[in-house]
Amino acid sequence: MNDFLENEDLGKLILRLTLGVLMLFHGVSKFQSPSIVEYIAGNLASSGLPSILANGVYLGELLAPALIVLGIFTRYSAMVIIINMVFAIFLSHSGDIFSLTQHGGWRLELQGFYLFCAVAIVFLGSGQHALKPD
Repeated sequence: MNDFLENEDLGKLILRLTLGVLMLFHGVSKFQSPSIVEYIAGNLASSGLPSILANGVYLGELLAPALIVLGIFTRYSAMVIIINMVFAIFLSHSGDIFSLTQHGGWRLELQGFYLFCAVAIVFLGSGQHALKPD
């Protein structure tokens, strides 16, 4: 029983699947509604950044999460998600970084969840339950 509860590879798989699958929902939404990516492009342009960077959303919310779920280039894919989340936080949520909701939760808890799960995966790697374990 104790060996089952001390299964690091299973924990890494659960973390990978959680981050990957939940992030994929956001990517599929943007794929189905290109106007969202156009909005992101506008935010980038108004911040003085090239609007073409908005296409990075497809890397950070479709390709990278799919690779994380499969366990291929896991650490690199997690780094892409980190970059994606840093852009999202500073472009769309920078005013909320030090804000709480009316219920006392951090206003950016969802973005923080994705960001810090990706950071954990960078340090932990894929585990053995992966197509290409690292």
